[in-house]
Amino acid sequence: MNTEKDFSPLTPNIVRALNDKLYEKRKVAALEIEKLVREFVAQNNSAQIRHVIQILATEFALSQHPHSRKGGLIGLAACSIALGKDSGLYLKELIDPVLTCFNDSDSRLRYYACEALYNIVKVARGAVLPHFNVLFDGLSKLAADPDPNVKSGSELLDRLLKDIVTESNKFDLVAFVPLLRERIYSNNQYARQFIISWIHVLESVPDINLLDYLPEFLDGLFQILGDSSKEIRRMCEVVLGEFLKEIKKNPSSVKFAEMANILVIHCQVSDESKSTNDLIQLTSMTWMREFIQLAGRVVLPYSSGILTAVLPCLSYDDRKKSTKEAASACNHSLMKLVTPEDDEDDEESQTKSSPPGDGTPSKKEGDLNDSLNESQESVGFSNISFFTPASSDRSAVTLDLDGIVQVLDRHLHDSSTGMMTCIAVLKWLYHLYIKTPRKMFKHTDSLFPMLLKTLSDESDEVILKDLEVLAEIASSPAGQTDTSGSCDSSDSKTELHIPGGVTGVQPVVVGSKVTDLSPSTPSMNSYFYKFMINLLKRFSLERKLLEMRGAFIIRQLCLLLHAENIFHSMADILLKEEDLKFASTMVQTLNTILLTSAELFQLRNQLKDLRTQESCALFCCLYRSWCHNPVATVSLCFLTQNYRHAYDLIQKFGDLEVTVDFLMEVDKLVQLIESPIFTYLRLQLLDVEHNPYLIKALYGLLMLLPQSQVFQLLSHRLSCVPNPELMRTVEDPKAPVKDKRLPQPHIDYSELLQHFDRVQSKHLEVRHQRAGRSEHPDRKL
Repeated sequence: MNTEKDFSPLTPNIVRALNDKLYEKRKVAALEIEKLVREFVAQNNSAQIRHVIQILATEFALSQHPHSRKGGLIGLAACSIALGKDSGLYLKELIDPVLTCFNDSDSRLRYYACEALYNIVKVARGAVLPHFNVLFDGLSKLAADPDPNVKSGSELLDRLLKDIVTESNKFDLVAFVPLLRERIYSNNQYARQFIISWIHVLESVPDINLLDYLPEFLDGLFQILGDSSKEIRRMCEVVLGEFLKEIKKNPSSVKFAEMANILVIHCQVSDESKSTNDLIQLTSMTWMREFIQLAGRVVLPYSSGILTAVLPCLSYDDRKKSTKEAASACNHSLMKLVTPEDDEDDEESQTKSSPPGDGTPSKKEGDLNDSLNESQESVGFSNISFFTPASSDRSAVTLDLDGIVQVLDRHLHDSSTGMMTCIAVLKWLYHLYIKTPRKMFKHTDSLFPMLLKTLSDESDEVILKDLEVLAEIASSPAGQTDTSGSCDSSDSKTELHIPGGVTGVQPVVVGSKVTDLSPSTPSMNSYFYKFMINLLKRFSLERKLLEMRGAFIIRQLCLLLHAENIFHSMADILLKEEDLKFASTMVQTLNTILLTSAELFQLRNQLKDLRTQESCALFCCLYRSWCHNPVATVSLCFLTQNYRHAYDLIQKFGDLEVTVDFLMEVDKLVQLIESPIFTYLRLQLLDVEHNPYLIKALYGLLMLLPQSQVFQLLSHRLSCVPNPELMRTVEDPKAPVKDKRLPQPHIDYSELLQHFDRVQSKHLEVRHQRAGRSEHPDRKL
């Protein structure tokens, strides 16, 4: 530095001392500057004060020589001490050159800059708040300084500045938040620790409402929550916990929608191998749970984004039990928010949500109060609804049904979806079909194939929930479509034909105009018959599904829907089945269910005595399809007490091809006769004179069987049939054979026998064709 240059009012001695390499000499110069500035303050000579500060800043603090810079820093601190309370008038000139030195490559110089600024701030106190952003920016850099002395000095300055902010009520939060939003994304651990500490301090100041600006930096907080430092994570958890407590205390002022996007993103783990990601996910899921419970119906328009985040967590194992429980609570609370009013058209909804003229709160506002009182682009998913700022009119909310269905459908299609997630998806679909049936049926055509495919799932629980959804689709009044409905025209008006052998019974049309199968049977909608057709088609394509789960599925459907509807429709469809082997197998399965399942008790009683047109119509419908399996047809006749017809059928068995499978079916029938289902049949053996064809039919079965254990079983049963002479009563000597039951509606049994012959002829023809192909494998038919 040129010592000959005029630095007045600074004396040459002061200038030389400021440039000296020894700290003690620079300190002496600083004391001289302090005296000089005090004189100017006493004289109220602000011009000279500014001139001194300018010389110290430009000629010393910003000099190219390191000793000069050190002298300038200590001189500026001396000016601030001399100015005292008046230093606030010159803070910009005092602070700017000091902050510039924060970037110096010399660590000692950075330390002296920190020391100088500490003295300046200590004197000015609250007057530095208008310059808080530049101070904060400088301190955030020093917090990550590699030199421990500089870092230590910055911590002292940091504590001083925090004390000033805490005791002041003039902190400019609006100006500070953009800087906080920028700095919070630093990856340096010390900088992160510095940021977290400041957020904690500001959040604890009563006069500073940091909650209003939480959406600006919440994402950064969750980023810091994933830091590798345990101490930083702990500090961040404390800060987030304090914010959540405040949100619970003042939910009305919280910007839920603006923050929920952030939670949706952080609820999804991109790298499950990192334990810190588990903490982020658990914390964000806990926040999401509170948001849903506190915000109520406000979150409905954004449900798809929430479900995208929540549903995968439901399949977590016990290692993430807390996250799973929080996700389950989120899912349950969100589902409760969906109500029948969400099924209204937009115009109707707007009409209902408009406030009444007398100031009475609307129904939706009431729902919101009840809810308040009750306790992005994501990985693998796109087109997710995100939150937008909440409207001041919280009642005018719209359920994002399209987005929800899209998310649910994707989870069903995803083969990696866990069992509990799949169950939750199906519960959602069932809930939506119950609460919003009209809107949901617009999506049924797209959902229907996947729901049918889900029946092949390995879990019984998943299949049960899937059947509940399909049953609701098949029986909901909202599914009654007209010609412009969503069902295919080929399926929507399929006729269930009642056999012509029954008089007085009209055919049943399943489609746009649905009539009951019987007075006791609830009507099904246009999807019911479509469901039955596709279910049988699936059984035909997946024989393992029929073998392993067929009976289970059909029994559950009989519980969920009306058993008569199930059997009537399946029998009608099987009547037209071209794959005769499948038709026979399917009839055998249905027959076993009919005879053995507790769920079919009422239907068995209806068929046991054919006293009404409806029961006769059902018998004839089943009979025509049961003809695909001769033994099943006989068992149906036994069930309906058509013993003479059963005997006539057994007489025709001599013309059939008796195979091992055929004999095994007879074997099973004999064992069924010994079961509780046919108790009434065995008791009728006591009345020999009135049931001769029953005995003849049983003897016919006996003659079909080879000498086996089952043969001995049936032979022993028939040997117990009493002598008719011994069973006659005195009052009724030699009574003629007659049926003592009530008159039965007319059934053309000869026509039914002819139908049996036709069906069996088709089966025989198919078997011959198969045999021909096996004998001549190279011949093209």
